[in-house]
Amino acid sequence: MNFEASRAKALDKLNYFVENNLSEYSKLRNFDYGPDNRSNISCLSPYITHGIINEKEVIKKSLDKFSFAKNEKFIQEVLWRTYWKGWLELRPSVWTDFLIELKKIKGDFQNNQNYKNAIDGKTNVECFNYWVNELKENNYLHNHTRMWFASIWIFTLNLPWQLGAEFFMQHLYDGDAASNTLGWRWVAGVQTQGKHYLASEWNIKKFTNNRFSNIKLNENAPPKISEKKYSILKQDFTNPENIDQNNLIIFENNLCFETSDFQNNKFKKFYIISNKNENRCIKLSEKVLKFKSSLIQDQEQRFKNQSIDCEVIDISEIKKIEKAVGLYPTIGENLDYLNSNTFKINFLYRELDQNSWQYCNKGFFNFKNYIPKIISTLN
Repeated sequence: MNFEASRAKALDKLNYFVENNLSEYSKLRNFDYGPDNRSNISCLSPYITHGIINEKEVIKKSLDKFSFAKNEKFIQEVLWRTYWKGWLELRPSVWTDFLIELKKIKGDFQNNQNYKNAIDGKTNVECFNYWVNELKENNYLHNHTRMWFASIWIFTLNLPWQLGAEFFMQHLYDGDAASNTLGWRWVAGVQTQGKHYLASEWNIKKFTNNRFSNIKLNENAPPKISEKKYSILKQDFTNPENIDQNNLIIFENNLCFETSDFQNNKFKKFYIISNKNENRCIKLSEKVLKFKSSLIQDQEQRFKNQSIDCEVIDISEIKKIEKAVGLYPTIGENLDYLNSNTFKINFLYRELDQNSWQYCNKGFFNFKNYIPKIISTLN
């Protein structure tokens, strides 16, 4: 697998998928044929995560090819990420608590051999070991495989879900605070209390075309239990007025200003923010950091090609910028750094998020009823 870090390559991947593989997506999407054959899925998530291409572009491209009825499953999967982000925005303490729990658990498991075997791919479960190495090598896993992986980690290897969520964030090119954290919580059974996901031998064999043997799993484990309940906070995602002639701050989740809702506004200068491991609670692998850096450079170069004044700076240098607004980074490491250092920035919210997050107060099955309404607002 190859994820080249540029908008041009992302668009090539999107166009190829829509023209050649989208028609069979709903039928074949759950199969993991291995990293050398991803023709049944789009593999766009590393680019969508960083805003190199956005959900609106992907959905509109798919609707140019097929009707909503033909595309519905694909569009739902694209908007799962939007839903997870909105869900977390309404309950930000879920992310904060995860980081607090992770810090404590890491201390407890520092010398745990079971944990070391898991992250080294040296367990007694052949398919799990394969996926550990695939993740480290390709920085990507099929979505169905992520569910199997998390279930085996939690219920067969008996490891805390928080450590697994950290391991994914360290190595995934599409690592996202909301999708990753809430996905692991869902598998464990603490996202929807009492409902967990148990991987099974027959399911893995069926959807990997019998690529693996020696799949001995705990298929009867009860869900994990959490006593914590999270209330929905009332949040205001209204954009400020009179943003022209401000400097604009761009974080790693919005790396294509050319397609943003604010492309026609008149900003003085653009600052693209780099966030190194020293400012992160979860230390990313060198490959993931390099991927992010390359995507930042790609946005910088596209600005320079248009003779637009821009500069890449470390997140610690934001305090030097006067009269600035910022494209909202969403809950995660960048926002945490700003909050912990009391940097006050007026944020600009995407119209898609404004139109979607109001429906994230309940589960996804409620949210998907509003998808036709949401996509009707896409310009």
